[in-house]
Amino acid sequence: MTIRTPLAVFVLGASLFAAPAFSAPPDLPAIEAAPQLSSLAPPAEPQGDVAFGAYQRGEYLLAMTEALKRVENKEDTGPAMTLIGFLYENGLGFPRDTKKAAEWYELGAKEGDANSMVALALLKLEGDGTGKDRPGAADLFEKAAAQGDPIALYNTGLLRMQGDVRPHDIAAAARDFKASAEAGNVDGQYAWAVCLREGRGVEADRTLGADFLAKAAAQGHTDAMAEYAIAMFNGDGTPKNEDGAARLFRQAAAKGHVIAMNRLARLYAAGRGVEGNNVTAAAWYLLARKLGSADPFLDDLLAGLAPERLAEAEKQSATLLQPGARAAALDTAGGAGANAAP
Repeated sequence: MTIRTPLAVFVLGASLFAAPAFSAPPDLPAIEAAPQLSSLAPPAEPQGDVAFGAYQRGEYLLAMTEALKRVENKEDTGPAMTLIGFLYENGLGFPRDTKKAAEWYELGAKEGDANSMVALALLKLEGDGTGKDRPGAADLFEKAAAQGDPIALYNTGLLRMQGDVRPHDIAAAARDFKASAEAGNVDGQYAWAVCLREGRGVEADRTLGADFLAKAAAQGHTDAMAEYAIAMFNGDGTPKNEDGAARLFRQAAAKGHVIAMNRLARLYAAGRGVEGNNVTAAAWYLLARKLGSADPFLDDLLAGLAPERLAEAEKQSATLLQPGARAAALDTAGGAGANAAP
């Protein structure tokens, strides 16, 4: 049984990774992404696991009852303790109580359950329900990583990269990211991809790095989506594909990725990978700029638009503030003749 808690953001003091600048149309700022703790959805119901099956169906009181029975009967107690902690931590069927969650996770961790170790480590990082204890969290991550837990491996890599509670060791961090990535963890795949493409702790291999960017992008990791789109546009480690890059930028932009919005705006302005459309370019850029991604090249585009076309772009951009409208834009992007006049 695998239970994953909603994960707190673990942002390092300085950005670890920066993607290559988008080379054409004209240069854009590099993407900077500070990795976060990774998240896995709970898996399908394990056969015969009554407690976890009840949780999957949303029958939280029954899940708690059955899990407590297993603890009392000393039957597979570690996973049962993890489930109880998870229900308390997330307020599922009971008032949210992170102190009780931490207590149950600690019991599960003592039983050797890797999921409890990871969950308790996350609480210790934030001091939520238990004292803030980064060294203690690192110990727990390492114990879970020794069992091959992909989230724990990703986080041990982060801790080695950061170098505060563990010695700074980029090569060891890269090995942890690789193990996490090969186990299918999306954040591990992204981190390993960047290590490969930038030669951080490992010999550079931009092609293999692009392969892992693609894997993370396929799981919906928005930084990976944007960076793999850059790689496709430039033919950097993967075959050049401007149309594919544009599609991936649109998908990442629809998910709220600001750099992807910026790059998508440039593609519409240049007619690369999409049909040129200055109004659509301006709409996406206005949204990106509102969210903090200013770009002098696109500022010049806005300045050159006729007032009525700028007004239309502003109207579209206001609509794009809504996530549902961004998703709809995946199917309605473009427009014939939009570049006929400024």
